[in-house]
Parts: sequence; C-alpha cells; structure tokens
Amino acid sequence: MAAWIEPSVLACVALGANLGDAAAEVRQALRDLATLDGTRVVRASSLYRTAPYEAVGPDFINAVALLDTHLSPLALLHALQRIEQAHGRERPYHNAPRTLDLDLIFHGDTQLAMPELTLPHPRWQERAFVLVPLADICPERVNAELLAAVRDQPIEKFTV
Repeated sequence: MAAWIEPSVLACVALGANLGDAAAEVRQALRDLATLDGTRVVRASSLYRTAPYEAVGPDFINAVALLDTHLSPLALLHALQRIEQAHGRERPYHNAPRTLDLDLIFHGDTQLAMPELTLPHPRWQERAFVLVPLADICPERVNAELLAAVRDQPIEKFTV
C-alpha cells in the first residue's frame, strides 16, 4: 500500500549571510534547498546587498526562494535549521552576524502562532531585504505601498 503524501504547498524562504563568502553561502544554500525531501525550488530571486537591519556587522547578501514542498511548516523549519547548522550558523546573541540565516516567510496560506514558528513571518513587510527579492519572484505578494514603506533601507542587486 502506498504511503499517504501531504499535498504540496508553495513556501517562501528568505536567505541571508554576512560572514565569510556570503554570496557563496547563499548560492550554496539555494542548492541545499533543492535537496530537501519532497521539495523543489520553483524560483529564486537575484542576490541583493543590504546593510544590516536591526543588527551589526558587515553587509548582508540576501535572496528569496519559492519552494514547492510536501513538508509541513515545522518539518520545513527544522530542515532550514539543519541547513543553517551545516553552514556553521551560531547564535551567540540576538541578530549576531551569521554565516547563513534562513527564514520561513510563508507556507502556503498557513497562519500559525507558536513559540517556535509564526506564519506568515511577523516582520516580512518591514524588511527591504525580503520585499525587494520577493518582488522578483512573487510580484503578486508585494505592492507599491509595501515597497514605499521600506524605501529608506538601502538595497542593491549584487553581481559577481
């Protein structure tokens, strides 16, 4: 008898890094996302350079990926945390510089409020490093008012 499989949903993950070769870390993390069980990367944004937001340290390299996944929200969160750990992520203090940060922004239309996970991500609309790359791959999620609200946060496409 075949195992029952959860229907797939579109999930959105924000990626960022500001230690080491941040661009290489983000690019590798995008490849790592594609290896998750029951998951495929549908689209990935360009890479962007941003100043730390509510944090200190070097500039970040950021991107956003749209995933088609059969993983539940918590299973996907745990998989993202394993990828962060594999990239040497440490959490010495809140908003510390990091080798890799993966944030689950959306998981389909799931609305969830738990100590471990809140969906949609509670601050996604406040951050240019999420909104601008998200507009690349899911323009229906980002309107002009949202972008106007973060226009004071410097962000530029990263090329190399």
